[in-house]
Amino acid sequence: MDLQTRKIAFIQEFLSIQNEEIVARLENFLKKEKKNYSDKEFHPMTMEEFENRIDQSMDDSKNGRVIEANELLKEIEKWS
Repeated sequence: MDLQTRKIAFIQEFLSIQNEEIVARLENFLKKEKKNYSDKEFHPMTMEEFENRIDQSMDDSKNGRVIEANELLKEIEKWS
């Protein structure tokens, strides 16, 4: 059985559940597993990447390519 077929079968089975406690437990399990999966996908930057970002930030600061935090907040308020 391929993944798509398995997911459809799971959804059909899930939709037949009438017990709220089971649904809550499945929701919690799914949240936990998604978080664990996303944590595994996280890859910290290398020291070289970190140092390059610092160098770029210093260059941006020296060349005026920065914005004050309060100005940024004002700009963000305009987005909505």
